[in-house]
Amino acid sequence: MHRETVELRSLGRGIYEITEQVSDVLVRSDTRDGLCHLFIQHTSASLLITENADPDVLLDLETWLSSIVADGDPRFRHRAEGPDDMAAHVRTILTETSLTIPVQNGRLGLGTWQGIFIWEHRANPHQRRLLVSVT
Repeated sequence: MHRETVELRSLGRGIYEITEQVSDVLVRSDTRDGLCHLFIQHTSASLLITENADPDVLLDLETWLSSIVADGDPRFRHRAEGPDDMAAHVRTILTETSLTIPVQNGRLGLGTWQGIFIWEHRANPHQRRLLVSVT
């Protein structure tokens, strides 16, 4: 087993591709076949696998999620860090905090148009920790 913590900085709300950073960990693990597990150690950011060819996909995902979980919703009482605080937590539970990807011949077993992304749900920039485990 090989495990690394990857530190990533977001620029605020948005979807950021991290396929290359995860692939770099896989290379250092020297694993030919197995599993790569990702876990983001936060309650206001999540992980996803989606299309990495058309940036409109990322914009459409953000537009859709913003329409169902709005910042400053008057039903939310938790606002310790601003109007986007509770909205970010709700967005995280509706998405994923971990992913498992097959490793085949020393490479991530992703499809042609698939990439791995961190989805930052907070409006301001944040430092994020991603635990990557390869078995």
